[in-house]
Amino acid sequence: MPVGEVPTSLVVEDLITGTGTPVVAGDSVTVNYIGVSCSTGKIFDSSWASGKPITFPLNQVISGWSQGLVGMQPNGRRLLVIPADLGYGSTGQGGIAPDESLIFVVDLISASASATPGTTPN
Repeated sequence: MPVGEVPTSLVVEDLITGTGTPVVAGDSVTVNYIGVSCSTGKIFDSSWASGKPITFPLNQVISGWSQGLVGMQPNGRRLLVIPADLGYGSTGQGGIAPDESLIFVVDLISASASATPGTTPN
């Protein structure tokens, strides 16, 4: 997807298909990820940069993640292109502008049915 092109719906593409039990709604997941602004192409967040994967329940993140990670399998890599209404909407957050569409590449390390609170991705 070219920088500046605004998605109208959630785009989910497996770059690497994992193996094992797929993520279901309500699972807690451990991931590495990078987040990029759709309009500028600039990285706004990355767990790889910090060197630490994060763990969080899917019901505590933006809708684009909650919907986009369902069905993903451990050791997989997935591209998520998230329109603003499934991201941070008209308010934005931190380094994310209002009405910003987002691009994430996510590596799923593990998933479990028990929710473990953690740091949520920006």
